Amino acid sequence: MTPEVMARVFEPFYTTKPIGQGTGLGLSMIYGFVQQSGGQVRLHSQVGHGTTVQLYLPRYTGVVASGAEGAGKKVPAAFAQVGETVLVVDDEATVRMLVAEVLMELGYTVVEAADGVAGLKALRSNRNIELIITDVGLPGGMNGRQMADAAQALRPDVKTLFITGYAETAVIGDEALGPGMKILTKPFSIDALAARVRELMKA
Repeated sequence: MTPEVMARVFEPFYTTKPIGQGTGLGLSMIYGFVQQSGGQVRLHSQVGHGTTVQLYLPRYTGVVASGAEGAGKKVPAAFAQVGETVLVVDDEATVRMLVAEVLMELGYTVVEAADGVAGLKALRSNRNIELIITDVGLPGGMNGRQMADAAQALRPDVKTLFITGYAETAVIGDEALGPGMKILTKPFSIDALAARVRELMKA
């Protein structure tokens, strides 16, 4: 990368990709998660040679319990009830992976899909899916709002959390969101994601 690109690479919505092929949110979200964890990111790049990204996270210096003693002190999941499943739909693999990781740490079972068609396929299965977390701009001819509307026809009780880098009006148009639907704007914090998920699951 050139110095000019390196200076902006972690900015939300900054991308060198053609229009429609990237939102510029993946790296900014990774940067945000590392910062929120008290860590740092180091970037080294040379045009024509390659790029190295190093993530530094705080080290735990306490004593780690092991064996039966450690198993007895395992902290239960913060939010999830047994068997609660969330479908995560996002065409950006890094965003999908990070959202899924947060959800699994909260105790949820996670199903992942890269577009609306794959998301609907999961919804047509016999899996129990209580919540859909979906990007609004999805490839394949079906955006997140269209998939969510189709999902409610299949599963009237399913809740939906839209994650988007666009203004809310671009998501909902002239219509208000239906019941059981919320929006979370990218880039978002882990705490904000967890709070919205908990809010929808309890609704």
